[in-house]
Formats: sequence, C-alpha cells, structure tokens
Amino acid sequence: MLHVAICDDEETFVQHLNALLTRYAQETGIALKISTYRDGADLVDPYDASLDLIFLDIQMCAMDGLRAAEQIRKLDSKVAIIFLTTLTQYGLEGYQYQATNYIIKPLQYIRLKAEMDKFLARRQTEPDPFLLIVNDTGKYKVFLRDLRYIETFNRNLLCHTEQENILSYKSMKEMESTLQGQGFARCHTSYLVNLFFVKGVKKLEITLVTGETIPISQPKRKEFMERLTEYWGDLL
Repeated sequence: MLHVAICDDEETFVQHLNALLTRYAQETGIALKISTYRDGADLVDPYDASLDLIFLDIQMCAMDGLRAAEQIRKLDSKVAIIFLTTLTQYGLEGYQYQATNYIIKPLQYIRLKAEMDKFLARRQTEPDPFLLIVNDTGKYKVFLRDLRYIETFNRNLLCHTEQENILSYKSMKEMESTLQGQGFARCHTSYLVNLFFVKGVKKLEITLVTGETIPISQPKRKEFMERLTEYWGDLL
C-alpha cells in the first residue's frame, strides 16, 4: 500500500489530482491510499509518519508549503515531496528541503504518470527499512539506520534514535522478532542493540560509536559476541 498526501488549499485542484492518482492506481494495479489536507499546518500537526509521498502546494495561507516542508524534514528525512506551484522560482527554492521534484500547475495526467513512475522506480532500487511506531503522541517512522538501541522503560520500550527517543508499547520479544535479520542483537534482558553502532565490548559493557555504554549480561554475552563477530565479518 502506497500512502500519498495531497496538501493544497484549492478544492478543485485537490479533486483533480485525486482523480489522476486514482486513474494511475487503476491502470497500474498499485494499491493507493490518498489523504488530503487543506493547509500545511494540518499536514504537519499531527504528522502522519506512514506517508510515502506528499504533493505539497507552495502557496497556501496559514502555513505555506516551504514552511511545512521545513517542519516535515525535522520529523521525516525520507518521505518524498513534490512541490506544486504556478511560479517556477518557488519550485527552485523548494530543493533546499530535498524535494523530489516540482510541478507547475495545471497538471496533466501524462506528467503525473511520469512523476509516479520515477518515484516508484527509485523506491524499488533504494529500499530503506523502517519501523512504524504508534503511541499516544502520534505515529513515527523510524528508519533502522537511525535506531541505535532499544531498552525497556516502565513496562514499555524506549527506542533511541539519532534524533529523539520514542516510546513503543510493544514487548521486547515482539520487537526482537520484528527486527530479526535486520542487524540487531539482544545483549541483555532489557536491551536490543543495533550492531552497526557497536564500537567495542569490554567485559560486561558495550560501547557505541556515539560514546554511549550499554550493559551486556553474562548469560547473553556468548551469543551476542557470536552475532557481533558474524556481523563484523560480513563488513570486512
């Protein structure tokens, strides 16, 4: 399922783009979920981390597309953004927010199809695995390359990422199963660590490349060291 957002304050254009995307889904057989927003502020707060692609109008009243993109990039570094505009200079400015492209209105189906084809081609050749974490504060798309380690926290889990710490309501057993084969290893009853970030192990302590230290329990040390040796061997 591909989750696409349309953020534009022109109702007629939203309906038009929605129809074009529906046609594309019908012709290609791709399962498509379309969410619509009337303003950048609605898109950003609360932000839906399950989004894969955003069609974002630059000129809107309360929060324009450029300001919205700036906020989105603080929450999601990977979602694709295609800016919509009637003026070419705005599109060029949008590239500072890692825009996938920009489209000058009005939009015809042939252009929409070309953009969707390019987006899907890049998506297939550049897989970037992630976890979708849902808690009381919202939805978070956590890319595994940013997830340093996970620890138990008040009967829940705390996911330590490059940007922030995110609470998950899953059990450690569920999380370990989800991340199986993704370069993570259990080093302690309360810790699951991303082997990519491991700098070294000394006695019953793991040092990460970030300078953080994580305990390693004696019962799990042998299996963890085997996993780490295997992981490092694959990288050598």
